[in-house]
Amino acid sequence: MSLTAIAPAVSQLADGGNHASLNPIFTGGSALCIFIILLLVVTRFNKDR
Repeated sequence: MSLTAIAPAVSQLADGGNHASLNPIFTGGSALCIFIILLLVVTRFNKDR
């Protein structure tokens, strides 16, 4: 894909285009779950005790 084909979609998202997958509650909740899972994995495999 060329830059000229991608630019309109990117500018629409930057202008605040209401896209269903960019729901802030879903995005923030997903990020929080991923960070908690990573925290659990890192603390379970910590060998520096």
